[in-house]
Amino acid sequence: MKSNNRCIECKGKKLCGRPRCPILERFASIESLSSKIPKNDSVFGASPPAVFVGRHGYPDVSAGPMIPPETNSDESAVMDSPDEWLGMNIQDIISMRSRLVRSNTNINIKDGLSDNNLILKSQELALSTNPVDTEAWYSKTIENNLSFDSVLTPTGPSATLKKFEITENPNVPKKVDYLVYDTDALAKESVSELINKNISTEHITRLLSIGLLGKDRCLVPTRWSITAVDDMAGKDTLNSIIDYPQINEITLFSGGIFGNHFEILYVPKNYSFELVEIWLPKSVWSGDSTWISADFEGLNGKSKYSPLSGGYYAARLSALEYLLNIKRQASIFIIREIQPDYWAPLGVWVVREGVRQALQNTPKTFESIDNALSDISSRIRTPYPNWRNQMELLSKVKTQKTLDDFIF
Repeated sequence: MKSNNRCIECKGKKLCGRPRCPILERFASIESLSSKIPKNDSVFGASPPAVFVGRHGYPDVSAGPMIPPETNSDESAVMDSPDEWLGMNIQDIISMRSRLVRSNTNINIKDGLSDNNLILKSQELALSTNPVDTEAWYSKTIENNLSFDSVLTPTGPSATLKKFEITENPNVPKKVDYLVYDTDALAKESVSELINKNISTEHITRLLSIGLLGKDRCLVPTRWSITAVDDMAGKDTLNSIIDYPQINEITLFSGGIFGNHFEILYVPKNYSFELVEIWLPKSVWSGDSTWISADFEGLNGKSKYSPLSGGYYAARLSALEYLLNIKRQASIFIIREIQPDYWAPLGVWVVREGVRQALQNTPKTFESIDNALSDISSRIRTPYPNWRNQMELLSKVKTQKTLDDFIF
């Protein structure tokens, strides 16, 4: 079952040809920002730290720091840390993110990165693990608006940057400092090393986005760098688990956040991964109909970008992290059901953190895949046949013979 709802397939990328996405536009009036952002041409505050690189006009893009006016380090520390938002509601997150001013300078992704002082300052900011006091001056008054996206976290006002200063020294981990100056290391090698040193995916994403990783360095639009880091981190984690023994039992985890419910099934087989997405009526993109689709990969990974977009790579990463922690491998099947409670897009981090949260719950074990699917169906609102028929890889795994089948 797959409806013709192009809004879910598009998720704001304007495939319909309209100059503005009508679904995203309706969120711009959620709340007035005029009382939260000063109507002037400068701000001072502690950046989380955060930077942003847009994609419109690529390869000529807008880039720069994100600064919440009149905030101290304690206030801003949570503004770009999704793992700190799980106790909030959707409105809280939108309100918090609406206080971050996107400070933009226009630049080609490759031209003059080493000569543009505003980009150099943004790169210095991106190195830090802790909030950094900053001050920015703009060529015009700050524009109060909200921006939503299927991959990006909601962003607030924007202004064209004229001058930017960092007023305290960033706190830079040694491994970050080392790899930023290692211009011979490939981006995927740097990502792997940073993950092994427990540098967060958010930190790695901003380093890649602002042009600080890899050999042929350039700016990378933030929405692309988020998925790129999830993809590279997932492949690196897969390489680490591929020689581990298989798990012993069919294991199922359940849970969710912000109206996103996850069922995560591990089957004792060689690695493979399948994700089913179900968008229920009245959830953010779905309108009045249910939309169901799936994508999967085997041991050799994917040759093309997933039609499920960044959520596919975010879910895969978190599911693989669990196997790495227990030093096992398995076939992984995830069902993500998006419910009406998810009324505004918060970004792909919801998938990454939602799977991580579900994997902290107590799992169930089963003697057969059919028994596990029956248990899953008791929590999924969509009728069983509708989503089960989408699970092409699981059908293959069920009938796949192993060496044990011939020996015993």
